[in-house]
Amino acid sequence: MEHGRVKVMSIFGTRPEAIKMAPVVKSLAQDESFQSIVTVTAQHREMLDQILELFDITPDHDLDIMQHGQTLTDISVRALRGLETVLESARPDVILVHGDTLTTFIGGLAGFFQQIPVGHVEAGLRTGDPYNPFPEEMNRRLTGTLAAMHFAPTSGAQENLLREGVASDDIHVVGNTVIDALVSQVSEAFVFDDPELRRIDFEGSRVLLVTTHRRENLGEPMRRIYAALLEILTNFPDTSVVFPMHKNPAIREIAHQYFDGHERVHLVEPPEYRTFANLMARSHLILTDSGGIQEEAPSLGKPVLVLRDTTERPEGIDAGTCLKVGTEIEEIVRRCSRLLADDKAYKQMAHAVNPYGDGKAADRIVGVLKRRFGLKSSHSELAQEV
Repeated sequence: MEHGRVKVMSIFGTRPEAIKMAPVVKSLAQDESFQSIVTVTAQHREMLDQILELFDITPDHDLDIMQHGQTLTDISVRALRGLETVLESARPDVILVHGDTLTTFIGGLAGFFQQIPVGHVEAGLRTGDPYNPFPEEMNRRLTGTLAAMHFAPTSGAQENLLREGVASDDIHVVGNTVIDALVSQVSEAFVFDDPELRRIDFEGSRVLLVTTHRRENLGEPMRRIYAALLEILTNFPDTSVVFPMHKNPAIREIAHQYFDGHERVHLVEPPEYRTFANLMARSHLILTDSGGIQEEAPSLGKPVLVLRDTTERPEGIDAGTCLKVGTEIEEIVRRCSRLLADDKAYKQMAHAVNPYGDGKAADRIVGVLKRRFGLKSSHSELAQEV
């Protein structure tokens, strides 16, 4: 510590990490007990920059590692070398990483090499299958073996860590920071910039928000998902689809093959986070293979159909806010049709209690860090863990 302030370095590299770490960075920056240092690998560049701008975060260190056609090895090597230099120079007292990206794991590994304690935000998520999702599942597990502090979003994540032998004193159930970020961005007065989104009648039609990007869904699984959507649109003329297309050219090619020219399918560029948050809020139903959306949408009262065979977020399934439907045409059509035809079934999912917290996760993390370093905590920071 310098002058009694704890140096906390937050390391992240992708859009989802930035969204979920932004509330933590903000809370640290507002507390005089900490010197907050932000380091980005820029494993993703453009989408990361959108979030940095939205939350007004200026990195202290930007490794800018993204290259066209980068492999998992490329990302790992460039991030590890860059972080070695940064950590040797900055010498933080503690490192925070988030979630399940390569930046997460490499950030933890770089901290271990420098013998700096690592706090893992959103710790303990597991599918049980090391290759699904790939490489995220193993990134999570490996980061867990390196971390000194585990900030679990739910009691289920806590149980996973306990089964793996993590000491109970090192696990802190704090809720999910994505809820902190989300509630700050949604507004009934929000106006979409994209003219394609502005022309959608959210009041007069039921909008299905769709996102697909998982590696394991590329190819035939994705084709089945899109074929199911076309069948649903045919069966329910009052529905329309908004599909923010991932930047992956392989995904875009398949999407254009299935949806070009369909008057009730709106193919749009990936929106910045505030736009996407408000798009979720105005949609009727969400179909996705994303992990983060399974946490966000329930806090907005939106049922989620999970287009995956496994999920590391079973709490949403157990709570009834999410429904795992896989990638088979018949099952997607059946499950989605029931929610569109049966108002009682829809309301049961929409009104289920969100298991991912109350929007105070960042304050709880700050409180844990203070206690770890023997600093005085305010009442709000000592809020009971969830």
